[in-house]
Parts: sequence; C-alpha cells; structure tokens
Amino acid sequence: MSVPDSDVRSPDSAAQPISAGIVTALVGFTSSFAVVLTGLTAVGANSAQAASGLLALCVTQALGMLWMSRHYRMPITLAWSTPGAALLAGAGTVSGGWPAAVGAFVVVGAAVILTGLWPRLGRLIAAIPSALAQAMLAGVLLPLCLAPVLALRDAPLAVAPVILVWLVLQRYSPRWAVPAAFAAAAVVIAIGLASGSDGLDTSALLPRLDVTAPAWTWQAMIGIAIPLYIVTMASQNIPGTAVMNSFGYRVPWRPAMLATGVGTLVGAPAGGHAINLAAISAALAAAPSAHPDPRKRWVAAFTAGWAYLVLAACSAAVATLIAAAPEGVVEAVAGLALLGTLGGALASALDDVREREGAVVTFLIAASGVSILGIGSAFWALVAGLIVRVAVSSRR
Repeated sequence: MSVPDSDVRSPDSAAQPISAGIVTALVGFTSSFAVVLTGLTAVGANSAQAASGLLALCVTQALGMLWMSRHYRMPITLAWSTPGAALLAGAGTVSGGWPAAVGAFVVVGAAVILTGLWPRLGRLIAAIPSALAQAMLAGVLLPLCLAPVLALRDAPLAVAPVILVWLVLQRYSPRWAVPAAFAAAAVVIAIGLASGSDGLDTSALLPRLDVTAPAWTWQAMIGIAIPLYIVTMASQNIPGTAVMNSFGYRVPWRPAMLATGVGTLVGAPAGGHAINLAAISAALAAAPSAHPDPRKRWVAAFTAGWAYLVLAACSAAVATLIAAAPEGVVEAVAGLALLGTLGGALASALDDVREREGAVVTFLIAASGVSILGIGSAFWALVAGLIVRVAVSSRR
C-alpha cells in the first residue's frame, strides 16, 4: 500500500486523515486514562509513579504507531491495555508491592515478544475458550462499573453532573460521551479547588519519569502477569487484528507483537503496564471516515502517534488534576468508560450455551475479588472456569 509522497503533502488529501488521527488520539486518551491511573494506583503506585506510567504508555505506543504506520503504510494504531488496567484495579497490591507489579509488567512485555517469535504461544492463547476469557474480563470489570452507582449515592452533587453529561452525549454523539464526562468531572474538580483551601501541587504538573527497579514474586507472576498477558492478548491484540481485517488490512503479526512487546518491556520500569494493538479505537483510523482511499489512511495512525506525544506532555497535569478530584468522581468516569467493554464481554461470555456454566462460574469468581495465597481472583476464576468446562464436557 505504497503512497506517493505528493499525495501525503497535498492539503486536500491530508486534512481528512490528519483530523481522524487527532480524534483517534483524543478519544483513546480521554476515554480511558482514568482507568489506567486507577489500576496503577491499586497495585501500589503513588501519584508520581502513576503519572509516570501514563507518560510511559503514551510515549511507547506513540513511537510504535509512528514506526509501524509509516513502515507498513497501514493505519496500525496502538493503545494501552484498558482491560489490563481494569484487571490491575481489581487485583490490588500483591506481595512485593509496586516493584513486584513492575516486575510483572516486564514479564508481560517479554511474553508478548515471545509470542511474536514463537507462533505456537500465540496459538496456545487463542486456544483458551473465548467465553472464559471474556467472562474473566467481565468479572474484573463489574466492580469498576458499579462505581458510578455507588458514587452517585455517596456524593450526588459531584457525580450527578458527570453522569448527566455522559447520558446526553450517549444520545447525540456516543464517541464523545466519556471524554465529555471527563470534561464535566474537570469542571467539578475546578469548582472544588476554587471553593476549598487546598490548591494544586504545581511542582507535579511537569511530566517526568519515575523509574522503579523491578522485583519478582510468585504471587505477582501468577496474580498479575499471567492474567494481564491473557487479557491483553485475548481482549486487545487478537480483536485488534480482526478489526483491521474487517477494513481490508492484514496486520503483520510478528512485527506488531515485537513492537508492542518491546514497548511494554521498555515502559515497564517507568510504570507502563502494557501496550497492544488498538481494538475499538482502531476503527477511527482505519474506517472510510478517515479517508475514502484505503492507501491514505495510514496518515491517520501516523498523526495519532504525534498527537499521543503531545498528550504525553500533559499526562502529569492530568494525573495531578485527577488526584485533586472529590471522592467518587474519578471512579465514576472510569466506570462509565468501561460500560461498553463490560457489555461486550458479557455478550461474548454467554453467547455459546455449551460454555455458559463455565463462563458464569468464571464471572462470579472474578467479580468476587477473592484472594487466595496472595493471588487475585482473575487467576482463580480462569482456573475454576476451565475445571467446570472440563467437567461439563465430560458429562455431555
């Protein structure tokens, strides 16, 4: 899909994909960064480390997009693992604390690289029943998606405007519903800062990397690394290739896995949990709305990469604003951002009647948040679901 340079430089041909790329980055960032900060904080990161993680994710996925879109002339977009961040939010702090979580991120990056080099590992992940993987994801998401309800009960004046704005935009422009909800949350935060005695910590507004030496504990490997790798592959990378195929693009699998694996590995010490092929936001750059000519849509992904570098410079300021939010506001935005993902996961988990018993058990255990031997519920949910699946299959 080679594109003449003259076509790229033409203002008429470039304006549409450039605007699509900016929209792709803005929607991708604003719709789920609150989930990322919530997840990193849950596994032990302080505010500076969480802000550093958001910065690392923006930079690594931006560099990956710039290289892949330009090299392969395809609108290949990358994203951070939103389901993975949701999993972290449910996992909580493991033995070893934040350094152990960083060690788990390093292992995930290495596993993704290995997936690119050893196709059999990719086939092994694809062999995990989709119903169980989606049920595990749905169970992890459920407590987060309940947050807007609980927050509305506890702080109605702060949370009601956020939900109202989200609801109105769902009616008129669903793509912008979550970004608009965050904008409403920002107004609520600004009012709270103006009326209170506490101000923003201006020293924390400038972006900086906070590097942590990784540590490895078996609880973090089993409770974070394995579920995070499975969720990232099953809910992001594999669907991401399917979305691109639907628009006529064949994603180069091995280079994509190597690029995202190396990006995850490099960003992990700074707090980046995982980057991967974009799934939902991939359509914004690969669809005909980005450009009628499929050969020119790569410019949208290339532009999104540059836009993410600009957003990376704002990551610390955004994290500082979130840290100053009234209780419940950030959780409400994160929960609203994940409703669509929860709905899709539930639909996929329960679609096949033959897999339903195992999927329901997986969902319930993942949603319970139970921790055994220091290992979170996501791992035990998948184990229990596989056991039930084998038992039910034997019965039949």
